Amino acid sequence: MRISAVPLDSPDDAFGVVCSCQEFDQPDLPALPREAFLAALDNPWPGLTYERYLARIGDTPVGYLVLGFPQHDNRSLVEVDLVVAPPQRRRGVGRVLLDLAVDRARALGRRHLLGRSVQIRPDGAAFAEAVGSRAALQQIRCRLDLREADPGRLDALLAEAWKHAVGYELVQWVGVPPDEVIDDVAAVGNRLNVDSPTGDLPLEPERLDADRIRQAEASNVGRGRETFNTGVRRDGRLVGWTAIAGLLAEPERAWQQITLVLPEERGHRLGLVLKLENLKFVRGRRPELRYLDTFNALSNEHLLAINRQIGFRPTEAIIHWRLDV
Repeated sequence: MRISAVPLDSPDDAFGVVCSCQEFDQPDLPALPREAFLAALDNPWPGLTYERYLARIGDTPVGYLVLGFPQHDNRSLVEVDLVVAPPQRRRGVGRVLLDLAVDRARALGRRHLLGRSVQIRPDGAAFAEAVGSRAALQQIRCRLDLREADPGRLDALLAEAWKHAVGYELVQWVGVPPDEVIDDVAAVGNRLNVDSPTGDLPLEPERLDADRIRQAEASNVGRGRETFNTGVRRDGRLVGWTAIAGLLAEPERAWQQITLVLPEERGHRLGLVLKLENLKFVRGRRPELRYLDTFNALSNEHLLAINRQIGFRPTEAIIHWRLDV
């Protein structure tokens, strides 16, 4: 049995591997539509360069590797997405792809490989430990099923939260932030790796600016994604921000993304205000929305508590791994 790993030359073969892994490892999440998978190849995330490899045994696609190399900050890192088709696991495919990832990291002067596994399938964690990785951060994915949500309870929760947020002004937008807040959005976003728990992940603060935010939204549009945003301002300055994003082709699903409030503005229930106001914003434009998923560090009890208030429930645990080379 000879395993070969070559630069990606057949996106459809890679898509087949990705779909089989998604169905096996995260059965409650639908596989990415083919059009969205191909659009992601054509619209890379700004600030990263990518290398993609396909593993085969004979003519059969058995594994897929994506390496992301940050260019603006965190230049010691390689973001690794390595998947092996379920029937082909424990045959050495993962080792071949990981060896390739390590070789490319060393060739480009990168010191840390970062990847993740889902705990529902212990083979991913077993592989990570066997190759010398260490668990750097535990996350939990939670889901809000809007069929079970009580709109009256959420409205009452929001009204109570606003009583503690007197003096703050709401601002909402879809896609690129308005010019009057885009620099503030970058400033708030730059605190993500500072304020959010990152465990033992060697993450530096990002250096976002207006151009990078515009480029990110251009990538989202190219991928068929729509982003809904809510911010709060005080004295004309944006001091908190949250976002929900989803594929246009899947109006029933979306992902709760960043939620941040500047440290000096905390203690006014702004996190709850932001999440609930943005949820109302999205539901007004996506009445078909049924499922909202989100990731949080297991140690981020503050945001987890807010999510529980809203009605999010745990669905799976995630381990982020770090391999130093």
